[in-house]
Amino acid sequence: MTYVAAVFLPLFGALSAGVFGRQLGDRGAEILTASSIGVSFILSLLIFRDVVGSSAVQTVPLLLWIQSGTLEVAWALRFDTLTAVMLSVVTCVSFLVHVYAIGYMHHDSSIPRFMSYLSLFTFFMLILVTADNLVQLFFGWEGVGLASYLLIGFWYDRPSANAAAIKAFLVNRVGDLGFMLGILTTFILFGSVCFDPIFATAAVHAGDYVRFLGVEWHLVTVICFLLFIGAMGKSAQIGLHTWLPDAMEGPTPVSALIHAATMVTAGVFMVARMSPLFEYSQTALTVIAIIGASTAFFAATVACVQSDIKRVIAYSTCSQLGYMFFAIGVSAYQAAIFHLMTHAFFKALLFLSAGSVIHAMSGEQNMHRMGGIVSRIRVTYVMVWIGSLALSGMPFFAGYYSKDIILEAAFGSSSTVGYFAFWMGIAAAFMTAFYSWRLLFMTFHGQTRADEKVMAHVHESPAVMLIPLLILAIGALLSGWIGYETFVGQHRESFWGQAITVIAGHNAMTAAHHVPLWVQLAPFVVGIGGILLAYLLYIYMPVLPGLFSSVFNRVYQFLLKKWYFDELYNALFVRPAFAIGNGFWKGGDGALIDGIGPDGVAAVSRGVAQRLSHLQSGYVYHYAFAMIVGVTVFVTWVTLFHLW
Repeated sequence: MTYVAAVFLPLFGALSAGVFGRQLGDRGAEILTASSIGVSFILSLLIFRDVVGSSAVQTVPLLLWIQSGTLEVAWALRFDTLTAVMLSVVTCVSFLVHVYAIGYMHHDSSIPRFMSYLSLFTFFMLILVTADNLVQLFFGWEGVGLASYLLIGFWYDRPSANAAAIKAFLVNRVGDLGFMLGILTTFILFGSVCFDPIFATAAVHAGDYVRFLGVEWHLVTVICFLLFIGAMGKSAQIGLHTWLPDAMEGPTPVSALIHAATMVTAGVFMVARMSPLFEYSQTALTVIAIIGASTAFFAATVACVQSDIKRVIAYSTCSQLGYMFFAIGVSAYQAAIFHLMTHAFFKALLFLSAGSVIHAMSGEQNMHRMGGIVSRIRVTYVMVWIGSLALSGMPFFAGYYSKDIILEAAFGSSSTVGYFAFWMGIAAAFMTAFYSWRLLFMTFHGQTRADEKVMAHVHESPAVMLIPLLILAIGALLSGWIGYETFVGQHRESFWGQAITVIAGHNAMTAAHHVPLWVQLAPFVVGIGGILLAYLLYIYMPVLPGLFSSVFNRVYQFLLKKWYFDELYNALFVRPAFAIGNGFWKGGDGALIDGIGPDGVAAVSRGVAQRLSHLQSGYVYHYAFAMIVGVTVFVTWVTLFHLW
């Protein structure tokens, strides 16, 4: 009962607030949804205690879902260490976001609907992480996509929010097509979509090939590629990342929930869950490492020049997800999930702190219109400090433990792709420290650039918003230190058990603990360098950023335009799609179908009626003439008929 309740309590809260929102009222909906998630979090901790260290996977069968031919899919909840970690992280962050939203959204006119969407989002994420088969996982996967569409476009009276919601939905559909094809190919190869049969026979099918279009294809590699395409969309890897920054159009609690521990980490979780399959495709792992490292570098470069406080943190999320994926690419799954856990705390802290700043600044998000507010929102300022230190990987903060072990594992893999990922990660670490402290300095320090009316109302957030920040700050401080030995240290094998599989020869995690000293120190050194550069540019000599942007304008514009991905996609896909759509609409539907069909018939009928109406002149001699003509025609016709 505990296992089922932990998953379905958020659904109860979502349905109650959504259906009975008017009867419950704003406060009732807030209390019901937040308490449902809170109880789910407590139950998740109990599940974590029961599951961790157990070698057996615990499965809770619910019902037979699909039975068609040889395809049989049961709805069941799977609990192992990986599930327990994800359950705890998701419910913890979601609960704190729910509480925070009570203060942040208190002026909104649709609070029950918003709280319902938040809880629904959490429910689908819990379905995803407890799935016992690929079809059930895909159900949660699509549910998360649906809920994100509703949340990003929550303020539907804003055209930008509607556009962002549609963009997120469509870009994710591209990845989801690959995911669906991956599930189909998995069923064809293994005869099942359930995890246990797939994992048990992965080694048996590791050498299977199929001939297609004159080429021999390694089937496990094909499956892994297709599944990873789905992960690229959901976790915003380079190429399918363009939806992520635009998702900032949603309310800040949505940004924290989507970008910290839920939707964007679904791809990382899925690939880690399928580790028994990915381990038998070195090609797929290599591609994952390259894409992850490239994403970490790309997103960090873009974050360095953004002016919207939420977009800086959004690109930071994209970059940190790249770290997780290149860790997976060198078979350091444990390090990837460890960073997922720590990242959830400090990234949610940064997003909610940004929301506190926006709340204090009367909705202002542009950092160029901030500054000089440190004395007015000191608690929020301290929270941003803690979050920035953790994100920058400073010693004894959460990011120091999880980010460093990823870089050490990449170097320790002793492979070309591992070295590539390591150096890209080092470059991204330098930029991460730079943009984190650029955000802090531009937002809080220096002369104020805000409007006088805005500055007159700058104030600290209420306790209902600050308490979640304080709890997340504790996580950003302690989660890395607490989890290091069990997640990635000497106890990792007993901790993870059967939840993660690493085959012989993939020893990056072991090698990570024996890398040279300079490798261990490099992230810290470049992090300090990034902080000092941000201090130089935005505190000591604040005229330099404007000078650099003028001198290196082309580079600045390239980064400001996000490497022109949006412009490229608009040229290749969006505008041609609109042109084709307009062509079918105006030329096909309008001119051809409607023109010949209903519009054409109506036009002919109208024309005939107009011509006949001319006969109704009102003059008697016109009618007499018409009668004579009619009689003449009739007599002529009768005469000719008799002659024939």
